[in-house]
Amino acid sequence: MHVNAPAPSEEDIRGIVAPLTSLEGPLLPMLHALQDSYGYVPQEAVPVLADELNLGRAEIHGVISFYHDFRKAPAGRHVLKICRAEACQSMGGNALAEATLRKLGIGWHDTTSNGTVTVEPVYCLGLCACAPAAMLDDRVAGRVDEARMDKLLNEAGA
Repeated sequence: MHVNAPAPSEEDIRGIVAPLTSLEGPLLPMLHALQDSYGYVPQEAVPVLADELNLGRAEIHGVISFYHDFRKAPAGRHVLKICRAEACQSMGGNALAEATLRKLGIGWHDTTSNGTVTVEPVYCLGLCACAPAAMLDDRVAGRVDEARMDKLLNEAGA
């Protein structure tokens, strides 16, 4: 969905979540389905989910805000995840993350002004022996230093 696209309709949202109401604990699958469809969980979905599940809007909002994987706005064309786990921190991951965010001029969960890259923290990519690690879209990279990060950012067009 494009950033300037119109907000999804209640009918569209219900069409996505209604088939999931029979699941046990359907809220998380519904939120994932919405994010898969739109690239984020639209604010317009909160009252629909509350109605479908007979929950308060605050409860729905609480779940969305608790889980950092749910976005409140569309991500950029590329998503860069930087590992924040202890092994990566011990190998310079904090400095790498700070330098990357500074270079892009954004904070965590933000998207560059040109809409190219969204940066998100992740708490383990399974490359602890090759720390620090990052992931650009679906491709993981180990032993990431500033030069390798620059290469990743260049590939993404940042």
